[in-house]
Amino acid sequence: MYDFETILDREGSVAFDVPNNNISSFVGEVKVKEGFSLIPMWIADMGFKSAPSVSASMLKRMENPAFGYFDLSNEYFKCIIDWHKRMYDQDINKEDIGYENGVLGGISTALKAYQPTNNKILVQSPCYIGFTNVLKDNNYEIIYNPMYKDEENIWRIDYDLLEKQIVENKIETAIFNNPQNPSGRVFTFEELDRVAKIYEKYDVKVISDEIWADIIRTDKKHIPFVSVSEDAKMRTISLYAPSKTFNLAGLIGSYHLIFNPEVKARVNSISKATHYNNPNILSMHALIGAFSEDGNKWLNELREVIQENVDYAYDYILNNFEGVTLSKPEGTYMLYLDVKEYCTKKQISLIDLIKKGFEVGVIWQNGEAFIKEYTIRMNLALPKSLLIEALKRLNDYVFNA
Repeated sequence: MYDFETILDREGSVAFDVPNNNISSFVGEVKVKEGFSLIPMWIADMGFKSAPSVSASMLKRMENPAFGYFDLSNEYFKCIIDWHKRMYDQDINKEDIGYENGVLGGISTALKAYQPTNNKILVQSPCYIGFTNVLKDNNYEIIYNPMYKDEENIWRIDYDLLEKQIVENKIETAIFNNPQNPSGRVFTFEELDRVAKIYEKYDVKVISDEIWADIIRTDKKHIPFVSVSEDAKMRTISLYAPSKTFNLAGLIGSYHLIFNPEVKARVNSISKATHYNNPNILSMHALIGAFSEDGNKWLNELREVIQENVDYAYDYILNNFEGVTLSKPEGTYMLYLDVKEYCTKKQISLIDLIKKGFEVGVIWQNGEAFIKEYTIRMNLALPKSLLIEALKRLNDYVFNA
């Protein structure tokens, strides 16, 4: 019903603007060889058109050519409330919701609201580079809690190590990411409950980034961290946005959920003091269009498309790229490749391997920025024809040249 095959003109976007963004800082100077088009597979935005309901909602608002000061509408809050009930069977109220210009900005505010006396913040690794940057930029020391892959090649949390790190580092605040980027794990209730009980035991405050909540495999279900217990609900600031799900990052706009009145008051006070955290009127209507019944129908097809792409890429890589290992993601649209065995056998550095992909137009991402050596991150949210072409180039010119 919806179009996920048209190759969009994305010239000028960050994904295409390779020479002028920080991607070169991870691999050095490299040029695409003549005759190869760019296939961006690094930054986490999609190569698909957004849901028609998003554009329709924005265009309807554009019919009124008045763009002065506006507050968030009751319709905006109702859409979020209805979405959480529909998608996660979660009951929330208008008072629980607060606007944020972005999830990372929300994390920065949340850290200030929790006011940890110890500047050490714990986060699972491999770790989203945005967490690393926001923590370093705000002068926090990062304690990485490494996950591991079990005998079924599924990423798991090391609970014993988690507890040990909390005690040894006197951790007061932790960032939790579910679904987890870049591993792609969608944690089960039992896993979330075990983490929550450890945080309760040591009185660790939680900032839960759940921006990927809707990009999950069709046989998985997102469970909000706050839903596992009343204690988790009261010690957690949760962050959401339609940007990953509906490809709206350029419009700006996310929101938090806070159920603890004291914490909410501190977050609101800090946010107000910045004098910048105000909604864009069109961004508000984009969310209204996204979190609609039509938006949900589009999302259901999107999930099937991404799942098909993930399955294709996973099988292709395992069958053709000897020495490359990976876990099939349960959520997100990112693959996280482990190329240590390949690089060791071929006596090639990770940087040189990535450059070989760049030279034939496959713009993939140095995964070591996510705190795990010999890794590469790949975005699979693109028309399947481009995915097939990208993997063929990697086969012909990189891994089996």
